[in-house]
Amino acid sequence: MKILVTIASYGSGNDPYLERLIAEYRSMPHQADIVVLSNISKQMPAGVELVVGMPTSDPWSLPFAHKQVLAERGEQYDLFIYSENDILITSKNIDAFLWATSVLPEDEIAGFLRTESGPGGQRYYPDVNKMYHWDPQSVAERGHQLFAAFTCEHAGCYMLTREQLRRAIASGGFLVAPHQGKFDLACTAATDPYTQCGFRKAVCISNLDGFLVPHLSNKYVGTDYDLSGADFDLQLEALCEIHEGRRSAAQLLNTETAFPLQKLSKSYYEPARQDILDLIPAEAETVLSLGCGWGELEGRLVKRGIRVTGVPLDSVISACAEARGIATVTPNFEAAWKELEKRKFDCVLLSNILHLVPDGCSILRECNRLLRDGGRILLISPNFRYLKVAWQRMMARPQHEESRATDRTTKVGSKNESKGDWGVRFTTRQLVLQWMKSCGLRVDQVVEVVPKRARPFSRLSKIARTYLSSEFLVLGHKASARQAATDSQSSEKRIASETASIASA
Repeated sequence: MKILVTIASYGSGNDPYLERLIAEYRSMPHQADIVVLSNISKQMPAGVELVVGMPTSDPWSLPFAHKQVLAERGEQYDLFIYSENDILITSKNIDAFLWATSVLPEDEIAGFLRTESGPGGQRYYPDVNKMYHWDPQSVAERGHQLFAAFTCEHAGCYMLTREQLRRAIASGGFLVAPHQGKFDLACTAATDPYTQCGFRKAVCISNLDGFLVPHLSNKYVGTDYDLSGADFDLQLEALCEIHEGRRSAAQLLNTETAFPLQKLSKSYYEPARQDILDLIPAEAETVLSLGCGWGELEGRLVKRGIRVTGVPLDSVISACAEARGIATVTPNFEAAWKELEKRKFDCVLLSNILHLVPDGCSILRECNRLLRDGGRILLISPNFRYLKVAWQRMMARPQHEESRATDRTTKVGSKNESKGDWGVRFTTRQLVLQWMKSCGLRVDQVVEVVPKRARPFSRLSKIARTYLSSEFLVLGHKASARQAATDSQSSEKRIASETASIASA
C-alpha cells in the first residue's frame, strides 16, 4: 500500500516530535512518502520532502498548504494522512482506519481522538472539553462494533482513502482558501473533510485503542483541556448503555452556538467556581441544577451534605454527574418537569442556559413552580453588552451571513434556526431581571463578573461595568403571590422595550 503523509511543522520548536513521527512512518511495512510543510528551511532526513511557504501571510494558515499537495498527487497513492507535527500515528491506527472504512457507510469517515500523558502516566483526552460532547443519538453498530459521533471533529490529524479524497475535492469544500468558523485556522484545516465536504466523522467506541493518537507535546495537561480517563470512560459506558436500551438517548438543548469560534456555547465541563458556591444559601438542603454538565460544582454541594438533583445536558454526560452523587432526571424539559412536578427545592441553579433556549421566561416560570416558598434561585448568564462580545459579533457578521446562506446542513425549524442567526438569544441583564419579575421571582443581588485585566477600568463608573463584565450572576427568591402579581403587570412593557432594543443592536 502506498501512503502519502503530509505534516504541518511551523518553526522548529516541535522538531524533536517531528523526528519521532518520521521514524515511526519509516518503520511501517507500507511505502510511506513524507512531505513536511514549513514556513522555514530545515534539514530533513534523506527521502523526506520539504515544502516551504504559507498560503497567506497569517502564520496559522500553514496547515492549509497540505490540501494542494494531496490534490496534486491524489491518483498516485492509496491512503492519505495529514497531521500536525506532534501527532503520533502508528500502523495500528492505519489498520484500524482501513477496517473501519470497510464497514462504515460511504458518507462516514473513521476519525481519531488525541490522548496526552500526565506526570504519573495518567491518560487525558484534550479533545473532550468545553461545549464538545458525544451525540447520544449517534450510537450505531457497524461490523459488530459500536461507533458514535463526537461534536469536536478536530484531532490534529485525519486519514482519507483515494476515493474519499476524490469525493472531498469534488464537493467543493476541500480546496478552499484558509478560513475559520467553528474552529480557528489551524484546526479548521484538519476538520474540513468532516465539516464541509459531505462526510461525518465516526469514532469506534467499543474498540477505541486503534483510534487514539498520542499528542506528544502533552501541552494541555494541567489546563481546562485535560479530561481524565475516569470521566471519559464513564461516557463510553453510557454510550454502550444507550445502544443496549438501558439509558435514554435524550439531549436537553443544543449547547453549541454559531458565534465565532463557538463563543457563548454552554460548557459541559464548568469548574466548581467558589464565587458561585458562596452564593448557594447555607441553609439549603435541596438544590436543583438545570443544565447540569459533568457535575464538578454540584458534586461540591453533595459533599456539603446537600441533596442535588440535576437536569443534565444529555444522557451521556449525566453518567459523570451521577458518579459525583447527583440524582438525575431525563434530559428533556417536558419530561423533567413531569418527573419533578411533586417536588420542591430550596434552591434552583441555572448556569449559562437561558440564552440557548427559545423561551427563557417559560423556563423561569417552571423554576418558580419548583421552588418552595421563599426558595432561592441562582442564575449565571453571559453578558451580551460585553464589549468583546459586541466587537466579535460585529466583525464576524458578514462572514457569518455568507456561511448561513451556503450552509447545506442548516434546516428551517432546527434548534439554531429557532434562536436566530447565531443560535443564541441575546439575553441582557435588564431582560433577565424583567423575566424574573414577570415569573414571580424577586431579585436580591446582581454580581457583575469583570475579567481581571478589565477591573481597573470597571471602577470608573457603573456604566463601564455594564460593558466590561463578561457575565453576571443573579440571586433571587420566590416572591409572595401578591408581590408576583404586581411584578408581572409592571414587567410586560419593560420586557417588550428591552427585546426591541436588543433586536436593533
